[in-house]
Amino acid sequence: MRLSELGSMLFAQSSPDNTMLLHHHDAMLKPDPSRTVIRPFEPGYPGGYDNGPSRLQVIADRVIGFDDHQVDRLLSEVTAALDDRHRNVDAAFRRRFEDLRSMLIDVEDVNGRRRELIGALFMEEYAFEAAALFNPSAVLHPDQQDVPPGSLRFVMSLRGIGEGHVSSVSFRTGIWTFGGGVEIDPVGPITQPPVIDAAAVRAGMPQLKLNCGGSHVISETVLFPVLPTQRQGIEDVRLVRFVEGNGEVTYYGTYTAFDGMHARSEMLVGTDFRSWEMRKLAGDAVGAKGMALFPRRINDRYFMLGRQDSESIWLLSSDDLFTWNGGAKLIEPRFPWEAVQMGNCGSPIEIDEGWLVLTHGVGAVRTYSIGACLLDRDDPSRVLARTPEPILSPSPEERDGYVPNVVYSCGALINGRELLIPYGVADSFTAFATARVDDLLAAMV
Repeated sequence: MRLSELGSMLFAQSSPDNTMLLHHHDAMLKPDPSRTVIRPFEPGYPGGYDNGPSRLQVIADRVIGFDDHQVDRLLSEVTAALDDRHRNVDAAFRRRFEDLRSMLIDVEDVNGRRRELIGALFMEEYAFEAAALFNPSAVLHPDQQDVPPGSLRFVMSLRGIGEGHVSSVSFRTGIWTFGGGVEIDPVGPITQPPVIDAAAVRAGMPQLKLNCGGSHVISETVLFPVLPTQRQGIEDVRLVRFVEGNGEVTYYGTYTAFDGMHARSEMLVGTDFRSWEMRKLAGDAVGAKGMALFPRRINDRYFMLGRQDSESIWLLSSDDLFTWNGGAKLIEPRFPWEAVQMGNCGSPIEIDEGWLVLTHGVGAVRTYSIGACLLDRDDPSRVLARTPEPILSPSPEERDGYVPNVVYSCGALINGRELLIPYGVADSFTAFATARVDDLLAAMV
């Protein structure tokens, strides 16, 4: 159902000295275990166990041995259970068989129904946001037709967590009215994984195309880990609408790829949210979390914020969008609310006064709060001002969740002189607040 703003519900609070900075909205996004995606599943044998043929081959051979009635009955049961919340499952099963075909022997003469069943046995239904839906990032929607005056349509990425604490990327769309409310569109009736080139994944290619054309609306698309570097998750996408000097628009999304032991930054590249290119980044600076791209070039160079020392905000520049080296420390923890560490809360936002950057700080008992700073527009290595107090902190009423005492955002959206800040609460759900740019600047020193 559509969520509209009728008042202010405090999922988090501004700090005592900044109590009037933010207006909190009623819109809220909570995890939904009924939203599932069909993704590859590849069982194996325990380490050190060698029983001859691979487990893939053993399972495929079992299917080959079934009679036609067994194959038809099992396949019909599976598709009947999935058809009400997934689209074209039979095509997904056939693609999965083709993905595995080079690893199987004696399957050339297997008929179509058996191929579908073999594909189905190597897929699983996964509740990608069963545990949490948080750390949102918002950008201008590429389609602004039929939007009411004074409003804009936006797209959000969100981090969903499912079984095994694996992080995937979910999307939502909505309308934000200047000086008014936020309305989140209903999600599509199904969820749809992208079509990928499994051979490119196995070959370890530095870029991977994701075709999301099967989604009828943006909210149906789910991006789950497909590369070895992402085995445990695609975390905290920071979307940015990047505009070249000729007006060409590209959507980039930097994210943290986590394989269970090591984290590194990677990037999504797209123009319409119907297809993406997943790119590995190169350079000595990409082995860090939380990188956020500036929305345009500055002096013909790309600029990025990062947290290369896991403690401070760093500034990096490059003439190659996909290679990042070096960098320099830009802002260090200074105030009590950020005494442990700090980082960005998404890509910088260009305003008349400079680059407005939302920041996060970690203080006592690992409390995450949100602040802001201002960088020089022509020379972003110059910090002009910053908030000595957080503009948003966990409230006593709404601080409990999977990770208590956390508010966190991966990107805000500007409309005139007002800012929409979607933010995660306690690594569990998502809430919304708005702030006037002039009020934020007045709170800085």
